Amino acid sequence: MLSSLSTEHREQLMGLAHEVSLPGATRLFEEGERADRFWVIRSGSVALDVEIPGRGRAVVETICAGHLLGWSWLCPPRQWHLGAEARSAVTAWEFDASAVRDRFAAHPAFGLALVTLVAETIGDRLRATRTRLLDLYGPQGGGPSA
Repeated sequence: MLSSLSTEHREQLMGLAHEVSLPGATRLFEEGERADRFWVIRSGSVALDVEIPGRGRAVVETICAGHLLGWSWLCPPRQWHLGAEARSAVTAWEFDASAVRDRFAAHPAFGLALVTLVAETIGDRLRATRTRLLDLYGPQGGGPSA
């Protein structure tokens, strides 16, 4: 993910990062909670899930090393659209969303580059979620038949 940014923009972003380590089975966030940070996964994996009434959580995608975790911080109302849980021990760079948005305001070219990268991630996640939900609820899935 970071390699698609220019050296200048990558340095600006990484200047706002701090390293975190999370044990496996740690809930990072829940759907509907305030989205005030995001991560770039360095090692391990995190499952994104959606709560399905009467069925519990369904994993819609797994995020691995080198990928962005969290985009809900970017757009109002800034609430998580999914839940997330570490599948294994995770190391990541964590970013305070407010500090990153402040950097956008001060450096519009940086903001455009990062927003473009986040938009690509949003598109990827939406496609993955759609595919997973079709697997769960399509005519051949485990849900009700159409």
